[in-house]
Amino acid sequence: MLLTDDPFAMAILAELSVGHSPGGMSLPRLAKKLDLGASVLLRQLSMMGDAAIGGHSGPGWVRVVQTEDRWVVHLTDAGRAAIEPLLDQ
Repeated sequence: MLLTDDPFAMAILAELSVGHSPGGMSLPRLAKKLDLGASVLLRQLSMMGDAAIGGHSGPGWVRVVQTEDRWVVHLTDAGRAAIEPLLDQ
């Protein structure tokens, strides 16, 4: 299954695009908005980033960074391009 066929991935991208700010969205805030645990969300985000998992690189839709003790999720240009057609419907 492609990630674009995954409602969970699309919900994450949609939430990040609606709440888009240059500073990203904190992981706890995103988890709360989606009513999920942070660990569940991090597993999905790892597949949506650009890391190689199982020998295949992800699509690079999100970037998760840690600033001091705060985890922040950023929507990348690739993520914005993936979700825009679905938001225009």
